[in-house]
Amino acid sequence: MRGGMVTRTYTVAFHGVEARLVEVQCALSPGLPAFQIVGLPDKAVSEARERVRAALNAMALALPSKRITVNMSPADLPKEGSHFDLPIALALLGELGAVPKDEVERLVSLGELSLDGKLIPVIGALPAALAAAQADCDLVCPKDCGAEAAWVGAVKVTAPSSLLACMNHFQGKSTLPPAQPGEVSLPTQTRDLSDVKGQERAKRALEIAAAGRHHFFMVGEPGSGKSMLAARLHGLLPPLDADEALETSMIHSLAGLLDQGGISRARPFRDPHHTASMAAIVGGGRGAKPGEISLAHNGILFLDELPEFSRQVLETLRQPLETGTVMVARANAHVKYPCRFMLIAAANPCRCGYLSDASRACARVPVCGQDYLGKISGPMMDRFDLRVDVPAVAVSDLSAAPAGETSQTVAERIAKAWTVQKHRFAEAPGVRLNADAEGALLEQIAAPDQESTELLNTVADRFKLSARGYHRVLRVARTIADLDAAKTIRKPHIAEAVSYRLVSAVP
Repeated sequence: MRGGMVTRTYTVAFHGVEARLVEVQCALSPGLPAFQIVGLPDKAVSEARERVRAALNAMALALPSKRITVNMSPADLPKEGSHFDLPIALALLGELGAVPKDEVERLVSLGELSLDGKLIPVIGALPAALAAAQADCDLVCPKDCGAEAAWVGAVKVTAPSSLLACMNHFQGKSTLPPAQPGEVSLPTQTRDLSDVKGQERAKRALEIAAAGRHHFFMVGEPGSGKSMLAARLHGLLPPLDADEALETSMIHSLAGLLDQGGISRARPFRDPHHTASMAAIVGGGRGAKPGEISLAHNGILFLDELPEFSRQVLETLRQPLETGTVMVARANAHVKYPCRFMLIAAANPCRCGYLSDASRACARVPVCGQDYLGKISGPMMDRFDLRVDVPAVAVSDLSAAPAGETSQTVAERIAKAWTVQKHRFAEAPGVRLNADAEGALLEQIAAPDQESTELLNTVADRFKLSARGYHRVLRVARTIADLDAAKTIRKPHIAEAVSYRLVSAVP
């Protein structure tokens, strides 16, 4: 780090999940008393001078009768948010000699100041800690952010509760211990698959979807159990591994969703309402924040009543479903977020919901069903690997139906299939499960035997499967074979995979 006529310290500016290092420079010069912040600050950063002034007054420190200039470099990078308060205050304290300059100049810090000098938690402590580790600096953040930032073990994290405690620490008067990582919350599941009566075919499809991270679409009458099945998918998936937990937590940190610095090993389950805007689903708004598809990274996105979502929102999902990333492009920001998730969708067969029940269906049958599900475009529908009719369960069968398999039993089979796929794709960058395989890799891992190939070609010709549909059948067949512990895809695997693309209620 450099020294000289100005005091330097460091903070970060967020660009998606990336935290870019920002150098905060403070200089005192003769002239009329003034406090100026330059370097493309937004309104919240410009107001930092008043919060810093009040915090120093609360510590009985007065600003000198000089011109104070704070510059944030690079000057062409937008600076947004209240987390610049602490680095500005530390740079000023270093220039005033209240804290050692050499201590300040090896720090990355972030935090908002209250008027009495207390440090208020801010978002983004986890990506900021990663940036500090890469720059070989220590990190200073508010006390409530310390447990989150401490998950990056390669950086020393100091988490004072106030600016005074921070100053005393660096003066050696009252040394603060390094922050410790928060608790790891393990997945908890109170909803069991055995609660769902009947629907054996839908349960089987749900297991296959979970085993290969395939996109899954359910169509059925109101109350047939579609939402119940989706809610129980969360309990079938293996917990996040260390890398996945860090990836997911960085996004949740930027969204302010981490609870008391704890990192969860449970896979995200996001279920936005159908009135959600495109910015809420895909990402955007002020600062191009992550949307629901990014918050569901490494987890599940459940879209109930799929045709009720805006057509613009549904069409925007098509590219992220293929690439696993989304570029949120706005006039003042172009931000890339990861969004590799499993899409689970549910819909009624028509607006009234009773397309197949003549006694309850509306007068517009079958046109109402075509109009309703016709809101989902063909290219969007083609991206669902499995499509299942979920018929209504008779009330008399609810008490008589035997209890099905528990979530734990099904989850054990899924975990074994995931283990097989982890070993299979160990040398394939960016590929974790069967749903990610494509091109030559897919041809290598999902080559069916001769009899199976003939069946698949016959079905593809008869039902006019697209190239994408053909490959998705192969991926699903590979997952079914993994659940059967079979090395080669056989005819029953192809037949079952094909059956999930030919559903009567789905156009």
